[in-house]
Amino acid sequence: MTTNDFASSGRISPFEAIKHVDEHGEYWSARELAQVLDYALWQNFASVIKRAEIACTKSSQHVEDHFIETNKMIEIGKGAKRQIQDFHLSRYACYLIVQNADPSKEIVALGQTYFAVRTRRDELSEYREEARLRLTERDKLKRYHRDLFKAAHDAGVITPEDFAIFEDHGYRGLYNGETARDIATRKGLNRNQNIADYMGSTELAANGFRAALAREMLHGEGVQRKDAANTTHHRAGHIVRKAMEDAGVQPPEQLPVPEMSIQQLKREEARRRKIEEEDRLGLFAQLMLPEGKNQDSSES
Repeated sequence: MTTNDFASSGRISPFEAIKHVDEHGEYWSARELAQVLDYALWQNFASVIKRAEIACTKSSQHVEDHFIETNKMIEIGKGAKRQIQDFHLSRYACYLIVQNADPSKEIVALGQTYFAVRTRRDELSEYREEARLRLTERDKLKRYHRDLFKAAHDAGVITPEDFAIFEDHGYRGLYNGETARDIATRKGLNRNQNIADYMGSTELAANGFRAALAREMLHGEGVQRKDAANTTHHRAGHIVRKAMEDAGVQPPEQLPVPEMSIQQLKREEARRRKIEEEDRLGLFAQLMLPEGKNQDSSES
């Protein structure tokens, strides 16, 4: 069956058919992928894998995250078995493999289309999920900061200068000594840009935890002096940082800086929703036209 015949038949993709799913997620067997891509000799396919691993490294990805070497038992006759090399491949690894495979094979062209489309679809899905999480965590952080500053005020943090010093103590605890200005400089922001608007969802969640924890500590410990409030806030930030380290999560100063601010993200989400709504209403309007009529005939 040719690529076009396969696409028009509506049958499941041969690449989807060999996908495996376990407790760690989806993966493909390199041996099975080699068969689908019509590689009779493993040695030839192994060289394709090697080129794909090089491409993976050049794209700043960790090879071991996408190409997991394993072994597979096969029968060689009369009940005997032999252990052979195999790899568990991520979707991205498969994409790199088909990009480096023999382009004269029609099935390779089909694979390039399949993995390119599905990889891009996954990227968009991850982007939308991160956007949703950022917006959610940013709103939470606003509420937590509002409650924290009220608790700090009750503890003796009164003037704008007091609050700036109090805030920096929390950041220093969480960011290994960095102040709000230090964080802004590292992110490439100017004085008018809020550092929280340029945090990813994990960094926002860490700061939300820092603020919520500091508020509870101020209340629970009955803090009444601003110097003690500063110390408590610094301690809360350090506790969150230690929790991230213990969990194997990158510290906040090493997390990536989003390309879009929260304000830009909100505008983009609003634009996307507007387009989707216009599409929906446009379809609905077409359905509501009298039978046998359309926009062209109504203009005559």
